[in-house]
Amino acid sequence: MPLTVLRPAAPAASAPCVYWIHGGGMVMGNRYSQLDIPLDWLSDLGAVVVSVDYRLAPEARGTALVDDCYLGLTWTLEHATELGIDPRRVVVAGLSAGGGLAAGITLMARDRGGPAIAGQVLIGPMLDHRNRSASSRQFAGEPGVWTRAMNEFGWRSVLDGIEGDVPVYVSPALAADLSDLPPAYIDAGSAEVFRDEDVAHAYRIWAAGGRAELHIWDGGFHGFDALFPAAPISAGARRTRAAWLSRLLSTT
Repeated sequence: MPLTVLRPAAPAASAPCVYWIHGGGMVMGNRYSQLDIPLDWLSDLGAVVVSVDYRLAPEARGTALVDDCYLGLTWTLEHATELGIDPRRVVVAGLSAGGGLAAGITLMARDRGGPAIAGQVLIGPMLDHRNRSASSRQFAGEPGVWTRAMNEFGWRSVLDGIEGDVPVYVSPALAADLSDLPPAYIDAGSAEVFRDEDVAHAYRIWAAGGRAELHIWDGGFHGFDALFPAAPISAGARRTRAAWLSRLLSTT
């Protein structure tokens, strides 16, 4: 399974790490997708960026995608010294499907006793296979970067053939227990399918006694800051996200 490791030109002896999981509805994309987002953190925060090329549906199904992401994270921590990474300051981050997979491996790491994760950055995360929230219906039709029908296709590609219950690591909205998780940063646009499931995820972390910072960007559509990074709303979203990461990494 390929991983791309990017380090600052003058890396610290023991740098923070962002483990990046790309988006693409679980059916498309690769480890270079949306990579400009974590590259900002490489230059601004001095972080090492590790981007994982997990298998895609429908060729890979069930837990295969989240298993790949967990395996890559485990490898990264096992090679922390070699990569110049501070193992206490590893953050998992992802956009869309990558945000859902980041949430999934965070649950998996908690339940398996590691590896340790300092924080999770979930950008418009794809969290709930049930696809039945108010926002999923509100933004169901065209035009749209990611519509309800597209969402149904992505989930069906991953879940077709699964017998029994859908694993919570694949669809984190199903997790009954969101306690004992690392701090989370969750953001989404107000005009996207995932808005309500992302708000619900933040609320459930708070209800379990955890830490979450939630931002819903007014007028933002799915992936707005990845597609139009120079737009004022995108610049604001990126600054706010980077500021949260900087605070987290300076106190870890």
